[in-house]
Amino acid sequence: MKLLVTGGCGFIGSNFILHIMKKYPDYKIVNLDKLTYAGNPDNLKEIENNPNYSFVKGDICDPSLVHKVMNNVDHVVHFAAESHVDRSIEDGSVFVKTNVLGTHTLLQSALECKIKRFIHISTDEVYGSIESGSFKETDILTPSSPYSSSKAGSDLLAQSYYITYGLPVIITRCTNNFGPYQYPEKLIPLFTTNLLENRKVPIYGTGTNIRDWIYVLDHCKAVDFILHSGIDGEIYNVGGGNEKTNIEITRKILELLGKDESMIEYVKDRQGHDFRYSLDCSKLKEFGWEPEYSFEEALEETVKWYIENKRWWEKLKH
Repeated sequence: MKLLVTGGCGFIGSNFILHIMKKYPDYKIVNLDKLTYAGNPDNLKEIENNPNYSFVKGDICDPSLVHKVMNNVDHVVHFAAESHVDRSIEDGSVFVKTNVLGTHTLLQSALECKIKRFIHISTDEVYGSIESGSFKETDILTPSSPYSSSKAGSDLLAQSYYITYGLPVIITRCTNNFGPYQYPEKLIPLFTTNLLENRKVPIYGTGTNIRDWIYVLDHCKAVDFILHSGIDGEIYNVGGGNEKTNIEITRKILELLGKDESMIEYVKDRQGHDFRYSLDCSKLKEFGWEPEYSFEEALEETVKWYIENKRWWEKLKH
């Protein structure tokens, strides 16, 4: 299999590439990444000299470059996205450009190059907030931030390429990921690295917002499973089944690092802050995928990784 992975130097993309190279050593991977602030070639140092891996620096919004790399592959896994909600609230324009126009460029090229399968990686945030119950794949999309709206737009574009042109597209919508190589602006790496530097951790509002968490390797294995066994035109929710409030997560990190709650700083809540995300993942589980890692075990491993890889994150924060 020849794979194009977009955004492969990012957090989830790099973990996915490492997983695939390890599990399928004969697969060929082309990694197309613009190397924005969140793209880090250090994530893939261990495979950079592997003859089956190649890196192309470039923008998914560049049609000629996209067409050139797409011509040499048969499957696409599209991770590349602007994904930080706070940044999208400050300026949504780059989110629309990358997430909507970039996805359109990839889809059009995939159609012209007769790609065998296009996996579009999305997010639970496209459904919006839910007080009780869980979202199914067929539920209406009610995104609330410029980030989630741009992802919802890209989902609909991807779906339209399946319906109108028959492009073999599959959409995945995943809950909050955590694990190694996550840029330290997201909750778990930010709080872990702040505490390692003896700095306080900022919690929005009262910290009662609820998210479902999945270890990044479980997500990568789900995408691998869908790439090989999924059904074209389908949407699959992917979640860890670990719904936690932000304050619960914070207390677990404090405990793992031997700190107390004096390190918490409550800050003004984010505009339009969604209260709870929750996915019904029964469709994918009935199909044969289950998360393997317990939340506690995975969080412990993640915190340990940031303790042992200070050199990786220090230069990103300072």
